[in-house]
Amino acid sequence: MHELILHHYPTSPFAEKARLMLGFKQLSWRSVMIPPVMPKPDLTALTGGYRKTPVLQIGADIYCDTALIARRLEAEKATPALYPEAQACNVATFAQWADSVVFQHAVSLVFAPESMAVRFAKVPPEFAKAFAADRAALFSGGTASRLPLEQARHQWPALMGRLQQQLQSGADFLFVEPSLADIALAHPLWFLRGTPVTAPLVDDYPAVAAWLARVLDFGHGSLSEMSSEQAIAVAREATPAALPDEAFVDPNGFAAGQAVRIAAVDYGVDPVEGELLFAGREELILRREDARAGVVHVHFPRLGFRIEAR
Repeated sequence: MHELILHHYPTSPFAEKARLMLGFKQLSWRSVMIPPVMPKPDLTALTGGYRKTPVLQIGADIYCDTALIARRLEAEKATPALYPEAQACNVATFAQWADSVVFQHAVSLVFAPESMAVRFAKVPPEFAKAFAADRAALFSGGTASRLPLEQARHQWPALMGRLQQQLQSGADFLFVEPSLADIALAHPLWFLRGTPVTAPLVDDYPAVAAWLARVLDFGHGSLSEMSSEQAIAVAREATPAALPDEAFVDPNGFAAGQAVRIAAVDYGVDPVEGELLFAGREELILRREDARAGVVHVHFPRLGFRIEAR
């Protein structure tokens, strides 16, 4: 049994989502710190070019995107369930909405000039400039566009007002039982709480603030540090897990054995090339070989990604 290895950095909101999932499941894991900006040579040795944060590694299997990481953690430990059986579709759909719409609003609000001035007050100007250039490149070429700040400010009270109203009904969590829906909505609000400039956008809604505290109380599980070199060695010395046993015909005709490239469609659209090993309802798996990491299987969700012949 291989250890869970999370490649992340502290201030990434989607990394916080993954950390909260690990805490919700009360799992033990190894923590590998990665740079917040490119280049990320140790990470891309494992992924083949995928650059978003976080990435989950289990031996020689590399899981990209927190939606797929959630499903892998559900398989790792069934309870407590990220997808409670009676609400699985509702939870998955709500989480996808929170990860896109709510996160898009949070990014626009966090990157407002007055907020960024506080966030970057104590960092070297060179890093602030590099960060801005990196994020511009991250959003280049994809379908996602930066929501204008004025529009984010305009719409935010409606989003938070609806959440406040639901949470005032008395339930501790969004779908009564705690689930992935709570964690997916929590991480963009956690992002906003990062400075006193944007924290009132959350804290001015008392029921929301109390709910967020309950979700953050899930914690991060039990973690220990690991270097990126050690993580690459783990991949190199491991054998990828057996492929899923699922009868499924890809609607566009992609089949095992094809040389393909897979990329996100919204942002961070750097493609990963390799041999398609598996195309299922939820998951795509590529085989690739790296001089440092050896043979790895890189896993992607179907939703939010595109596949094309190489």
